[in-house]
Amino acid sequence: MNSLFDDIRATLFSIWRRRWLALGVAWVVCLLGWGMVSTIPNTFESHARIMVQLYDPLSAQVGIDAGDRKRDVDRVRDTLTSSGNLEKVIRGTRLGDSITDRKQMEGAIAGLSKSVKIVATQDNIFEISAQSRSGGGMSDADGAHLAQDIVRKMIELFGSENNNTNQGEMKQTLDFLDQQLVNRQGELQAAEQRRLTFETQHPELAQGGVSLIQQMEQNRAEMRSLDGDIAAAQSALAAINGQMAGIAPTIAGVAAPGQLGGSRAQLAQLQSDLGAMRARGLTDNHPDVIAARNQIVALKAQIRAEGPTPVAGPNAQPNPAYTTLESIRAERTANLQALQARRSTIEQNIATQTARQLSNPDLVQEAQNISRDYDVLKAQYDKLLQDREELRLRGQVVAAHGATKFQVLDPPVLPRGATAPNRPLLLAVVLVAGIGAGLGVAFAMGELQSSFATTAKLERVTGLPVLGAISQSLSASARAERARKLRGFMAASGALGGLFILLVAMEHFHVGGGA
Repeated sequence: MNSLFDDIRATLFSIWRRRWLALGVAWVVCLLGWGMVSTIPNTFESHARIMVQLYDPLSAQVGIDAGDRKRDVDRVRDTLTSSGNLEKVIRGTRLGDSITDRKQMEGAIAGLSKSVKIVATQDNIFEISAQSRSGGGMSDADGAHLAQDIVRKMIELFGSENNNTNQGEMKQTLDFLDQQLVNRQGELQAAEQRRLTFETQHPELAQGGVSLIQQMEQNRAEMRSLDGDIAAAQSALAAINGQMAGIAPTIAGVAAPGQLGGSRAQLAQLQSDLGAMRARGLTDNHPDVIAARNQIVALKAQIRAEGPTPVAGPNAQPNPAYTTLESIRAERTANLQALQARRSTIEQNIATQTARQLSNPDLVQEAQNISRDYDVLKAQYDKLLQDREELRLRGQVVAAHGATKFQVLDPPVLPRGATAPNRPLLLAVVLVAGIGAGLGVAFAMGELQSSFATTAKLERVTGLPVLGAISQSLSASARAERARKLRGFMAASGALGGLFILLVAMEHFHVGGGA
């Protein structure tokens, strides 16, 4: 531990003895370093924020949704930093004043691409920033204004590129659709002319644009529907016949009209009421129908117990229930006959079409091909026409409102100071490096000389015992001279520190006073 302490003392004493050398080296290094720091050009940065409106009711109504807008914004942001757009920025600012050939322009584009940034801070908010350097004939004020001009030019390009990109794509798409419509229209007219010529030559196959196969399918579908209707009509007619089978056509009696009484009169009245209920559409499950049927069963049992039914006399009258059901049966019979007649007609049509197809299959196939080609071309033409009109409407909305609207939230700011380099930090680094270089040189010079600062080091190096050391004795004049040199050293060291403080203060004053 004592040896280490002695070494430290020896090192410090060696450096102290060569303090003027260390101070001189520190001054030289600091002056050179501070001079280099002062030649570094200042870098100024300007930035702005824009908000992109991704929703618009009218645009959404015509099919321009937020997803399309966001993709448009991303595409514009990516293409904004392309070489062509950066060249527009260079030619629109002071960057292009000194450019005379293409090689210089390519170098300027490469440099500008590194200094321009477009960052999405949120979903619809973008920050555009640009850096510029002073020097090369430009003052700090010129460099600050150049950064502001670059950002302003980028915002202008953002708006123009957005509108031009969407309008250009819209125009190209419309031109393509118009050309396709012209081609399809010619093909459709040719197909229609072929169909008209064929129908003129073969009027028996002229079906107004409907192919023979389609007609047969339509007839078969209609026949299946008629079969269901006929089955339902037959069931309804059978139900009416069943009801009429249980009702007497006339009301029998021996008395004059109005004099028929007893159980038989009640039975006739109930049967009449039951027929009226069923004529109104009441089913057998209806409570009134069930009650009437139960009463009829009871009355019939009572009449059987009373004896045989009197023979109908001259006073017999038609049963109203039977008459009502008979009119309903006539109506349903006529409906069934009409359905059966319609089915017979369709069967004849199918038979005729089948015979025509079997008699000349090639001609039928040709008719089907002509009709199919015309239908396909007509569908394609109608679809293209609809797409063209929808796209034309979207194009009008884009031209009137812009595919994507944007608003400048923060306009490009004029930099009030340089963002780089950090001169106070660089000045401090140079000062520390100068002091370190001075101490290092002094230490190295002490190591190169063969003198010993302490008796312990001398004894350790030589391996011989050291009996003692003689202290230096200075006269009054020597002590005064040493004090004067010490004051000079302190003054020189203070001057170095003072110069550093002055440079830092000047830098802060320069930044605070504006570019």
